[in-house]
Amino acid sequence: MEKKKDELKESLKGYKKNINPVMKGMLTWERDLLFLGRTQRGYEIEFDGHIQWGCAPTESLLLSLSGCMGIDVVMFLTKMKAAISNLKIEIIGERNPTPPQYYKAIEMILHISGENISAKQIEKAIALSQKKYCSVYHSLRKDLKVNVKYILNGGAAVEGFLE
Repeated sequence: MEKKKDELKESLKGYKKNINPVMKGMLTWERDLLFLGRTQRGYEIEFDGHIQWGCAPTESLLLSLSGCMGIDVVMFLTKMKAAISNLKIEIIGERNPTPPQYYKAIEMILHISGENISAKQIEKAIALSQKKYCSVYHSLRKDLKVNVKYILNGGAAVEGFLE
């Protein structure tokens, strides 16, 4: 068991190695409550306070969280020799009703399909992401409750596996 842990640790060396310690971006007001955000690499996203022409910043936060965990889970499962054929993450956020309207609770449901994927592998990948590697998760409020469930190959949802 200890040997497998060491092997996994060794195989993950270099993961996120090329992360820039300083991130930059630019947000430009277009009109009304519409803004164009641009990353330092040139990727763009539109933010719209009226949510007619672009997404709300809080929506992009949910997508960023699921994107971060999704990248981690795919990376870890691939390192564990799993053959992933599909991964979809549903994410639901409950916000504080009065300003500041931060997220109080988030539920994520990972739908994972493929071969050579065990429940134990998925749980380990999710735990590694949530406890150590997901930068977005670790940038959020400490009192935020995040519940993660997964469904493997269309089976029943598994929850409550994290400490």
